Amino acid sequence: MIQAQATARYVRTSAQKAGLATLRFTRKAIAADISKVLRSAIANATNKEGFSGDVDRLFVSACYANQGPSAKRVRPAPMGRAFRVLKRTAHLTVLVSERPEKIVAVPAPDGAAAPRRRARAAKSATTPPAAKRGTGDAEETRNVEE
Repeated sequence: MIQAQATARYVRTSAQKAGLATLRFTRKAIAADISKVLRSAIANATNKEGFSGDVDRLFVSACYANQGPSAKRVRPAPMGRAFRVLKRTAHLTVLVSERPEKIVAVPAPDGAAAPRRRARAAKSATTPPAAKRGTGDAEETRNVEE
């Protein structure tokens, strides 16, 4: 099974924004970066030794966004003060794998016996509900106002 990965480092977005599962269907700017990394991972897989050549058998086995370094900037504030601004970055990683080929089961000859399955034990319908819960007597579980 072939596995390949691609990583884009220092992408100018927060890891929280990049980690959303719905990015493929949004108009966020980070969605273009993730699709670029995905295309790169597919290209890496096609260039690996032992790849079958069928791109349709590839699937995304892992996709995550780790936090990168944050650039610290200073923004002027009223009365001579300053506010600190964090410009966050993220490292995007996409891991693609190749699906194994489906193995076709050969039917058994007509004379061979099929494997037998064991029957499950039927649950007893005569057990009272309190005993099934394991709470004991119904009197103990009732709330008493005093």
